[in-house]
Amino acid sequence: MSKRFRFIVVLLVIALCFVFLHPTLKWYFWTNQEDKALALASREKIKDYSENMARADVDKLIEMAASNSTEPLSEKYDPIIKEAKARRKALGMEIPSQWTAQDVAASFKLSSKEKFIPVAQPILETAYRDSILGIKKYQTNAVKLGLDLSGGMLVIIKADLDAAISADGASSETIADSKKAAMTLAMDTLRSRIDKFGLTDPVIRRQGDDRIYIEMPGAADADKINSIIMGRGILAFHIVDDEATQAFREYYRNNPGKTFDAEYNLLNPGIIPEDCMVLGVYHKDAYGIDERDDREPFLVVKKQAGLEGKHLVSVDTSADQRSNNPLVNFSLDAEGAKIFAELTANNVGKRLAIVSDNKIKSAPNLKEPITGGAGSISGMSATEANNLKTVLRTAWLNVPLQLETQQVVGASLGDEKINEGIMALQWGLIAVLIFMLVFYKEAGINACIAQILNLYIMFSILSAFNLTLTLPSIAGMILTIGMAVDANVVVFERIKEELKLGKTREAAINAGFEHAFSAIMDSNITTFIAAFFLSILGTGPIKGFAYSLAIGVVSSVFTALFVSRLIFDFGTQTLKLNKIHISWRKLENEKSN
Repeated sequence: MSKRFRFIVVLLVIALCFVFLHPTLKWYFWTNQEDKALALASREKIKDYSENMARADVDKLIEMAASNSTEPLSEKYDPIIKEAKARRKALGMEIPSQWTAQDVAASFKLSSKEKFIPVAQPILETAYRDSILGIKKYQTNAVKLGLDLSGGMLVIIKADLDAAISADGASSETIADSKKAAMTLAMDTLRSRIDKFGLTDPVIRRQGDDRIYIEMPGAADADKINSIIMGRGILAFHIVDDEATQAFREYYRNNPGKTFDAEYNLLNPGIIPEDCMVLGVYHKDAYGIDERDDREPFLVVKKQAGLEGKHLVSVDTSADQRSNNPLVNFSLDAEGAKIFAELTANNVGKRLAIVSDNKIKSAPNLKEPITGGAGSISGMSATEANNLKTVLRTAWLNVPLQLETQQVVGASLGDEKINEGIMALQWGLIAVLIFMLVFYKEAGINACIAQILNLYIMFSILSAFNLTLTLPSIAGMILTIGMAVDANVVVFERIKEELKLGKTREAAINAGFEHAFSAIMDSNITTFIAAFFLSILGTGPIKGFAYSLAIGVVSSVFTALFVSRLIFDFGTQTLKLNKIHISWRKLENEKSN
């Protein structure tokens, strides 16, 4: 293998690792604390912040325009300036070198405050929102700190897949697929519920065949979280009472502040029939949270559910073959098919509200009776169709869950452990580097560079696979430091033996790496096998240790055989060095020179 090829491989690995590590560097080192706090907030808080900041900027812009200010606009107005430039180009207007509030107003032909706000505020709000959600994305892709380092709650839940399969009546041929689907549904449902709680990026992953491992960083109310996690989702289909809805809308229009209390309970229940109730209509906004539909904020529906979501068997999306419009297809079990056929036959021309957690997610028209236990919902965008599919799949969980483990970890203890782990890693690395420099002199520099690059590669892989950094993970890294230098020691000792035989620098290096290769691979392969089985059979902290150990084994072999060899070859072939200082004793190579 030529020096050029090794050099290209090392450069590619370093560049690829930087791409992997970039989100971690961006989040932990290149993002200020204020932006971190915003990104870690719930999406509701991000929405409030973006709206408030955009409105404040617009008010300032209106004030500057009204006072005919000639002060150039600051960078925070760049999004609206960009839009103004595009409009001026389209209209053939002159583009100013320095933008003022009057220039922006003229670009949009805004003559009053009432016209200014609807145009300017969405542009600025979008800029604030995209900026914060972009930072949140970096945090999502960065190396995570485990509960033992950051504090929070750890929960392990067992899903009774056998009970779910027996309830669904799956055949023996499809049991494996049915269990996989049930486990996916359980995880999706739990993720949906926890997201509603507003926690900062919980870790939810499958553990073994039937367990779900959940980490929720930060302080949390254990009782409230348990009620969210363990509660059964409620999904139901209700018939919309159009006459009652029209009457309610008229009343609400005339009494906007006297219709509901703070909890959106009717102050005057007599405005709707006794067998009905008022529910809000919601859709997902740009922040990914439920927002009441401005076009149709409320509907009056029958209290008695026409069909419960437990009868749903499958839900998927497709496109209409004629119009190519999105469709949400669903199928029901035998009992549900019978109920639904009767329900739709008796209510043709009415709307069917799909209700989840007392929120109307969709209200399609019943154009004809739906028989056969299968139907489709149309009249929505692709995004709305995917959102509705998620609602239908996750709102009713037919998988019994059992809480197995719950552990609350304090954040203050995490800070202490972080400092201890970093100090151990730091002093361990320094001790190893000093030893290599002192014992192997010039050749020790190769080992030092390889060690530093080894840690760089390890953190990059952790970031690439979105793994969590725990105290056992740090222990695995510390162990890897010692193991990584062991490969260099084997190579250096083989080179010393070759030099004792009177070989030249290049010949000794070639022979040293060739003879050391099998010993390095044997020891590291056995270690990797042990780490592999630990990662499969172990749980929790053991897995973290196994992952970091396995990653360290791979990266240490690469740095010892590629990076260290490349540095030696650079000295031999590029710098034309004849001697190699690798021992305190005079070797034959040094005597002959």
